[in-house]
Amino acid sequence: MRPVSPKRPTVPPPPDRPPAAPVSPFDPALAQAGRVPTLVVLMGLLMTSSLPFVASLVQGRAQNVAQGVLSMCLTVFLLGMVWRGSVLAWRLTIGLAMLAGLLVFVVGMLTGTTAWQGWVVSGAGLVYLALGTALVGTPSIRAFLDSRWAARRAARQAGGRA
Repeated sequence: MRPVSPKRPTVPPPPDRPPAAPVSPFDPALAQAGRVPTLVVLMGLLMTSSLPFVASLVQGRAQNVAQGVLSMCLTVFLLGMVWRGSVLAWRLTIGLAMLAGLLVFVVGMLTGTTAWQGWVVSGAGLVYLALGTALVGTPSIRAFLDSRWAARRAARQAGGRA
């Protein structure tokens, strides 16, 4: 039979200093390194979404300008909310990127059988899929967004509004 080791006494934290809770389960250095990749992915989503509208304006087609401007404004708002740390906006952005990527890819493949432009459209669908996947799967981006979420949550719990 093995001898029983004495239980180590636990030392409570000093009363003037509460135990520090981690802001993020990820490495803070990794979170700081994710700032630029997150910005690149969000800007890539904005450019991919607004490219068809801007291209039609450059070509002189001014149809549906109000719809294009509204779409760009809503995209900027949604991506700005992701940058500020909204989990709901992040989930919505990923869902829309994946849905748009699949739809654009399939439409591009269908039109690619008759015109070369379909292959360009399919490429845009792959870009949507890659950018949406990068928001989920890149560790530095997730660490950065998680630190934003934690800061936003802490500000709400402290009584402020973030």
